[in-house]
Amino acid sequence: MREQVAGEPAEIAVHTLKCAAENGTVLYASLPFGSAPRVTEADRDAAKQRLVVTLWDHLAAGKAAPGNRPFIARSAGFPIRLSCDRLGKPGLLSGAERGPAISFSEGGGRLWAALSGDVDFEIGIDVAGFQEFQGSFPFHRVFQAEELRLALELAHGEPAAAAALLWSVKEAAVKALGCAFHLVEPGQIAVHPSADRGEEGWLPFEVRLSAKALVRFPGAGQSLRVHAFPQERLWLSVARLNRGPACHA
Repeated sequence: MREQVAGEPAEIAVHTLKCAAENGTVLYASLPFGSAPRVTEADRDAAKQRLVVTLWDHLAAGKAAPGNRPFIARSAGFPIRLSCDRLGKPGLLSGAERGPAISFSEGGGRLWAALSGDVDFEIGIDVAGFQEFQGSFPFHRVFQAEELRLALELAHGEPAAAAALLWSVKEAAVKALGCAFHLVEPGQIAVHPSADRGEEGWLPFEVRLSAKALVRFPGAGQSLRVHAFPQERLWLSVARLNRGPACHA
C-alpha cells in the first residue's frame, strides 16, 4: 500500500507491509541513489538519515497498524540517531532509548530502508537484481535443489530471476539475524513456501536454518518469515524476526 507523507520530498513514498501472521507492520521507502565512486560515505549516511526521518515521522504520526506501540515524535530532546554494531547491523536510538529495528539495502539505482512498526521485532530488507546472477553464477552450490525448483516456478523458469528471488530472501533473513553472511552461509538457509496469506502482491516464505546455524541462533527457525515482492528486474524482500539472542562470534 502506498502512502505519501505530507510535506516530504516527492520522490520518497512510504509503503506499508502488513504481516498478518504476526499482526505486525513494516514501513519501507526508497530514494534515487547513485553508485561508487560518485557516492561517498557522507552521501550514503545523509541518504540513510533522510529515509530514517521520513519513516520515523510516519510511524510517530500513528499511521502504522492499530496495536503497534506508539513512538515519540522527533524533537530537540529526542533526536533520532543511527548506530552500527561490530558486524555492521544498523540500529536506531531515540535520545538514550533503543528505537525500532531498521535495515537498508542498495539496488535498482535506489537506496532502500525498512523500519519495524514493533520494537519486539528485528528486521531485514534486501533487493537483488536479475543482472547480478547472469553467466556462470554457481546456482547449485549456493541454493538447495528444492528451493531452486520453487523459485524457478515463481520466476517463470528464468534462472537469473529465480536466483535474485532466493538471494534477496536469504540476505533479508541474515540481516534480520543481525550478522549478514558473516556467521551464516547461504547454503545454511533453506527457503520454503509459507501457508500464510501474503499481502497483495507479496509472496510469503518460511526460512529455516541448518542445525549448525541454529547453534548460533536457537529458535530463529521457528519465527523467521520473509515476504518478497517483484519489482522491475529485481526482487525486494523483507524479513521479520522476534528479538532474541544476539549473534555469537
